Amino acid sequence: MSIQTIEDTKVKAFPTKPAEVIAFTAKARRRFDPLAIAGKLASTLVPPVIVIALMLVVWQVACSSPTSSLPPPSQVWNEAYDLIAHPFFDNGPQDIGLAWRVLISLQRVAIGFGLAAIVGVALGALVGQSIWAMRGLDPVFQILRTVPPLAWLPLSLAAFRDSSPSALFVIFITSIWPIIINTAVGVRNIPQDYRNVARILRLNPFEFFVKIMVPAAAPYIFTGLRIGIGLSWLAIVAAEMLTGGVGIGFFIWDAWNSSRLPDIIVALAYIGVTGFCLDRLVAGVGAFVTRGTTAK
Repeated sequence: MSIQTIEDTKVKAFPTKPAEVIAFTAKARRRFDPLAIAGKLASTLVPPVIVIALMLVVWQVACSSPTSSLPPPSQVWNEAYDLIAHPFFDNGPQDIGLAWRVLISLQRVAIGFGLAAIVGVALGALVGQSIWAMRGLDPVFQILRTVPPLAWLPLSLAAFRDSSPSALFVIFITSIWPIIINTAVGVRNIPQDYRNVARILRLNPFEFFVKIMVPAAAPYIFTGLRIGIGLSWLAIVAAEMLTGGVGIGFFIWDAWNSSRLPDIIVALAYIGVTGFCLDRLVAGVGAFVTRGTTAK
């Protein structure tokens, strides 16, 4: 049989390339279909927009009475329009827009949560890897994690004698527990095959931690980080109400003392949107690192 005959037989018997090209082209067309993209965006955005609109209508109707103790949305818009329309104004140290106040609070959260993430992953790996560490530390962690965040504030103020490190400590001690617990669970659930491969390759403890432990437990770790970032944002707002400063929490407390309820409602909206963005950010990083195996 000649080479040409063999080539003809291969083409006739395995006509895969044209089919692959056609399938790839069809897939590419579906991927960049503007109608499909618009439909997906509509299905994602329309339901929450409708729900928010209905909530605003109910709120407006319920609080329109002159005897109502809470302002309706129309009053909030009229009295707090400057806060809504100009979030980045800066008229002095204590007279700044809500966006600047949120950024100041986010700086504290970044420091406190960053430290909690580093220490939490390390302790969680230790507890998950060592049965003796789990028996000794897990009961302590389970007790301390039930302490409310603000209960730590007087102790931290007495220890640091300054509001800024005290707020950072409250963030740290509040957000570290879910990181430790989820990391420990992830490490304990590492498949035995992975550990056997590490023994065959003779990986040292650091190599095992970086190449086996962290990648295998990453979905659990990022679940703990998502819970931790939410608790961090809750803790900083509560701590700033008591420690003062120029953060978003102190703004709410100052607005309450001045009886500015519309300002408080606008600040709560900023807090909610910022917390949602932080959660989506950590979830997005986790989905990228773990290739979509984390919970969304």
